[in-house]
Amino acid sequence: MADMFADEDAARFFQVVQMLQRSTMLHMGYVPDHEGGFHYNLLEAKEGIEVLRMFQKKTLGNLSDRETQMLRAVISELQMHFTKAPQVHQKRKEEQAQSEVVRETFAQPRAGPTEDLSTPAENEEE
Repeated sequence: MADMFADEDAARFFQVVQMLQRSTMLHMGYVPDHEGGFHYNLLEAKEGIEVLRMFQKKTLGNLSDRETQMLRAVISELQMHFTKAPQVHQKRKEEQAQSEVVRETFAQPRAGPTEDLSTPAENEEE
């Protein structure tokens, strides 16, 4: 990674940017935590984006063109994901609810839906 940047300070700066990026993605529910769970906290995600935008303002004129472009791309990507996060969260909740139904059906098979296949239906021939 150090060969991508002009010096060690630039590499460290982008390590901080990546940490904030990952934290923001975690709070938007796109990245699982260390235990595999997903979080949804748009206030925290918005704050992560705002901190990166503050970095962008405070470093104006102090980054190379490539570094400026990379920081802009990270912020832009996070903003795009932020707008889609509620739909992703809703979809994950629906999938989890469906998974619970399936799990409960296998855990309690007698309570699940059944179909009697032992006798032919009235309109079927034997």
